[in-house]
Amino acid sequence: MSALIWLIAGLVLAAAEALTGDFVLLMLGAAALATAGVSAATDLPVWADALVFAVSSLVLLGGVRPVLRRRYALPPAKATNVDALPGKQALVLEEVAAHSGQVKLDGEVWTARPLDVTEVYPPGTTVTVMQIDGATAVVWKGP
Repeated sequence: MSALIWLIAGLVLAAAEALTGDFVLLMLGAAALATAGVSAATDLPVWADALVFAVSSLVLLGGVRPVLRRRYALPPAKATNVDALPGKQALVLEEVAAHSGQVKLDGEVWTARPLDVTEVYPPGTTVTVMQIDGATAVVWKGP
């Protein structure tokens, strides 16, 4: 009879995992299913079933869950829009100085200023976008 209770508890916990997605309930469900198997195969007392459940839960939560979390972790978010522009190359269209300038970046014209305000980049120079400051590309020619 206790094997049936462990089996039902295991299935309910595994099904409840769909609501959380954190692998905790799945590990507890698997431990309950393991306990159901041990309970069906042997005639252990209830305290022994509880011990089997506790040990298998600890093993699954401490050993299997971290592996599953690493395996199914979300990939890092891909940079889009303005966040994707730093590091790209741009072509200087109008002289880039401390207070003026334009560059062509990904097919669009951006106002630009140099990273080092003492530098001036003539038209035709290829520069690297270091950051985006509002609607202005902060560029650097590099070494």
